[in-house]
Amino acid sequence: NMLAQFSQSDDGSSPQIALQRPFVFFGQRYNSIYVNHNGHLTFTVPYSSYSPQAFPMHGSIDLIAPFWTDLDNRGNGFVYYNQYTNGIVLQQATQDINTYFPSINFNAEWVFVATWYEVNSTYIANTKHAVLISGGQHSFLLMNYGVIALTTRHIQAGYDTMHSVHHVTIPGSLSSFATGENSTFSISSNVNVTGRWAFNINSRTRGCQFNGKYICKFLFYFIILPLMLENK
Repeated sequence: NMLAQFSQSDDGSSPQIALQRPFVFFGQRYNSIYVNHNGHLTFTVPYSSYSPQAFPMHGSIDLIAPFWTDLDNRGNGFVYYNQYTNGIVLQQATQDINTYFPSINFNAEWVFVATWYEVNSTYIANTKHAVLISGGQHSFLLMNYGVIALTTRHIQAGYDTMHSVHHVTIPGSLSSFATGENSTFSISSNVNVTGRWAFNINSRTRGCQFNGKYICKFLFYFIILPLMLENK
């Protein structure tokens, strides 16, 4: 296992990180990754953008964004990663994925965890995780959220592939429901685990799926709409 912490800088990125196992993201095979300070992951180049954009962006890169906003760890917080190829983390990943996607007989062979630990901006201080999991022909993405302090900043969460062939937006993104005590990221889930969002990112899947069914639209209406009504 390997733990690495990056420099404290505004709008910075990690060095290019060599992956201990190749990771396939919707059919594209990658051997390296960048953990960017402003709450996103990229594979081919570092990405310093601090202004979140709505997905689909129809851009030229694959982007995983657990918490895309203007973050600054020069004063507080750390950005780091860990890779696992054996041990209890793989056992837990195997158990979790088989629980969330029971139609797949999955065995985790590699886990990559990126953490933005109490990184703050003028308004935000909280911790987020992006977890990449692979095994056999399967790839999965988990996004984990704890309590998120209230902010007026815009936050985009989800993923977007090159030219937006595949994209997902977690409900609450770019709205007042991204942060605070009613943060959809923190209090909701698509796998019945509060604050966790899980996605099957194999090339044969499209959009936001759970057990082969498209669910993000339903999550938006059944989770966001009641929150909007409660806050009127």
